[in-house]
Amino acid sequence: MTIYLLLFVEFFKTGLFAVGGGLATLPFLYDIADKYPWFDRAMLLDMVAIAESTPGPIGINTATYAGFHAGGILGGFVATFGLVLPSYIVIVIIAQVLAKFSKNPIVLAVFYGLRPAVTGMIAAAGYSVAKVAMLHTENFTGLSSLAGLFNLPALLLFAVLYFLYVKFKKHPIVYIAGGAIAGILLKL
Repeated sequence: MTIYLLLFVEFFKTGLFAVGGGLATLPFLYDIADKYPWFDRAMLLDMVAIAESTPGPIGINTATYAGFHAGGILGGFVATFGLVLPSYIVIVIIAQVLAKFSKNPIVLAVFYGLRPAVTGMIAAAGYSVAKVAMLHTENFTGLSSLAGLFNLPALLLFAVLYFLYVKFKKHPIVYIAGGAIAGILLKL
């Protein structure tokens, strides 16, 4: 299979099964990172950071970035198209039948079950990102090394930005920019 066909198939599967939006694609992207040499898990976190700080949906931005990294401009297009196509197909089908079946108990039960499943997938993705961003799991060898497990500057930055967001509710770009500036200052 050519790289473009592989990109299309992998991102089509991701788009088909990652119900719940961009962060729900992360478990699938981790699987792709483990399966192919296109990008690794560390690069995936960089992709997520870039995708979060650029306009557009995170899943699409990440697919474009990953596809571009794997196969250039055409790879970015193919991966993005593969990710988006299942949603388009499903929405067209749903639009045709939802009005007719919107009060159906089975349809209502499906949506009732999908909500917690999607929430769980997003929580798992959040945990995966938080683990890499705020913990040094590679340093943890037991309880004696517990202090080395935590990335204290990252945890402090998270706590401050979270507090500021809850208190002031500014646009997310303010907090993303604040995190970027803090990262520069902490690493210089």
